[in-house]
Order: sequence, then C-alpha cells, then structure tokens
Amino acid sequence: MSKPPTFVPPACARAERLVTERGEFAVLDARPAGAVRGTALLLPGYTGSKEDFIALLEPLAEAGFRVVAVDGRGQYETAGPEDEAAYARAELARDVLAQAAAVRGPGRVHLLGHSLGGQIARAAVLRDAEPFCSLTLLSSGPAEVSEEQRQRIELLTAAMAAMDMGQVWDAMQALTTPEDLAEPDEDEVRAEAALRARWLRHSPAQLTATGRQLRTEPDLVAELAACGVPVQVVSGERDDTWPVELLDDMARRLTAARVVVPGAEHSPNTDNPADTARALAGFWAAHG
Repeated sequence: MSKPPTFVPPACARAERLVTERGEFAVLDARPAGAVRGTALLLPGYTGSKEDFIALLEPLAEAGFRVVAVDGRGQYETAGPEDEAAYARAELARDVLAQAAAVRGPGRVHLLGHSLGGQIARAAVLRDAEPFCSLTLLSSGPAEVSEEQRQRIELLTAAMAAMDMGQVWDAMQALTTPEDLAEPDEDEVRAEAALRARWLRHSPAQLTATGRQLRTEPDLVAELAACGVPVQVVSGERDDTWPVELLDDMARRLTAARVVVPGAEHSPNTDNPADTARALAGFWAAHG
C-alpha cells in the first residue's frame, strides 16, 4: 500500500474538481509562478490517490510545469459506482483521455502513471496517442504483477467480500505492524488517520476490478512501442511488484529513457521525490 508522508499540499497546489465529459474528478492542480513549460497528468496506483504525488508538486512547478494529480473514479475523493464493469480497463482509459482533454492547453500533455496507474496510462495511449507528448511509467511493469503481489491482491479481494472496509483496514494493520514497533509520534498518528480515512473512501468494486486487472494484465509492450510516444521508465533500486530487471528489459523493448532512483523502492515519488522530480522535469523538457 502506498504511504505518502503528508496529505497537505504545497502552496503552489490547489485541491479542485476537474470537470470533464466523463464526469468530475478530484485533483491537486499545481502551477508554476512564471511561464508554463508544459502540463503533466499524474495517475496514482492501486489503493493510492493524488496525495501520493504531493512531494513532487512543488519541485515540478518550480521547474515550470503545471502538474495535475488525479483521483481516478472510485479512488478516494472521486466517487464511483459499485459496479465492477465501470472499472474495466477501457472505461478507465476513456477517463484519462477526458482528463487530458480538460487540462491541455495549446500543447499536448505529459502523462505519468504509478504502478496500476501506469497500466491505465498505457491503455489510454493505446486508445489514442494524439493528446500525449510523453508517457512515464513509474514503477509500472509490462504485464501482471509478481506472484507474491498476486497472492496479496487475492487475499485483499477475499477480505473485501467478507468484511466492511473498516474491518479490512484493521486486519491489514494487524498483519503488517510489528509488535515491537516504537510508540508512534504525533505526526505518525496523524498520517495513519489520514491513510485510514482515504482507505474508507475507496470503492471496493474499483479495488476488486483493478486488482483482477493487475493479476491478469497482458504484455502490451510491443503495441506501446509502435505508438511513437516517447516513453520514460522510472523505478527504485528495488521493487517487489515488478522486479527491476523486468523493468530494465521493458525499457529496452520500448527504446525508453531509463531512470533508477537511488534509495527508492516501489514508490520513488515518496521515497526520493527530489531525484524523481529532477528526472521527470528533464524528460518532459526534452519532449515538450
């Protein structure tokens, strides 16, 4: 599960509702103080939200980019139906295209997806590449997740079918919190409360449908390579969802720019936001 260090956005960002032809989406919209060099649309991962990108917003805005981080349908502050069919990959791809149409100005949009968000971003580009001047796959692999992660998702799906979201959260915390962990300080208590509040607002149908997709996603690297959109593959030094060697191979197949963020694991956006933002800004500047 993604764990952002804070839910408080920087001064350059505003929490807003993005109005699109596919409905409204909760976003954090960060804008530079001066001239805008480009616009980027950021998609979070499984169980995540727009807040996962908070640490990137200020450095990217300072680099001259407008950055719009989105809660997809059924994620946190964007409502979604309790119908798994509403979260089919094609439906989520259409949402991204509508979001891109709503944020783009005279130019095209830089698209970034973290983990599950990367596979949704890929689906959007495969449906219509025209709105996008680049695609960044952030800790997002070529096909289904690792066997260990498939098992975890299956357990989570079964738990959601048997318990309410509050009970599931309590069960997850009991399984993942070491007994000898030191007493949390005030900031950690506040962060835990924010994470629990976010979890309770996720749609179980969205988590079930997208969890199934993560377990069964086909390899579409060849199709993406044929689109002609410049691709960047970014990851940490270690990743238990898609092995780093697999991401290296995917980057070679895509002839993509490859960045390994030092000291980071599955979430470079929170593990090492400074180096991650630097890599993103450099890639976007080269493909504006």
